[in-house]
Amino acid sequence: MAVEPRTSWTKYDRKTKILRMLGVLVAAVVAVLAWRALHVRYTFVANAARNLRDLLGRMYPPNPSYAVEIVPPLVETMNIAILGTGLAIFLSLPIAYLGAENTTPNAITYAIGKFLIVGTRSVNVIIWALFFIIIFGTGALAGVLAVAFRSIGFVSKLLAEGIEEIDPGQVAAIRAVGGSPFDVVVYGIVPQVKPTFVSVATYRWDINVREATIIGFVGAGGIGASLDASIDFFQWSNVLTILIAMLGVVLVSEGVSAYLRGKTR
Repeated sequence: MAVEPRTSWTKYDRKTKILRMLGVLVAAVVAVLAWRALHVRYTFVANAARNLRDLLGRMYPPNPSYAVEIVPPLVETMNIAILGTGLAIFLSLPIAYLGAENTTPNAITYAIGKFLIVGTRSVNVIIWALFFIIIFGTGALAGVLAVAFRSIGFVSKLLAEGIEEIDPGQVAAIRAVGGSPFDVVVYGIVPQVKPTFVSVATYRWDINVREATIIGFVGAGGIGASLDASIDFFQWSNVLTILIAMLGVVLVSEGVSAYLRGKTR
């Protein structure tokens, strides 16, 4: 009786291995070309460690007396994040309804919803801030609108995906007993997407706290304006004080966000 030769098991066949190796090679070539296109100045890279030590020496110790002065812009930063998130959620609800395949009235409204989702999400918050500063001038209002419009695409996209994953049986049951379209939304869709809604809202607020700290660099209010002024005047101890305060705010927002997301599970 002839014994069949043993063959070793491999995860990929020869063709797949060659294609994967070619893919890795192409990715490596692209990475090298991208790095060369950056025109990195290696003399500055060589002195990076010394420059960092010099900068940290200028920043330390922080200026505790300056901490009192940054309380108002810190509060303004939190207000920008809260109001911007609230406005974004309010505007995202109808957009998510239009952008979900199982709730949009027709193909035209679906295309409009998707366009709004992609359009608002593709513009950076700094660009939105500059846009609203031109219209409304510098200040917190431009910051609130910038944070809100930047958040619309994120919130509405995730809400639309949550709506598309609901159980259609509950919606059909409400329609079967004569429920109006409003009843379908309130009693058939909202209860099913509520956990997603709370999670997305708290997560986006957590992100907006971070974004609200940088839009002040272009004049949209918040602690970023104070940080920009301190850097311009080389007040490095004040800069460290602001950075510590910003870190504290972000840590608090992260803790609150994690707690609220945990309550929805």
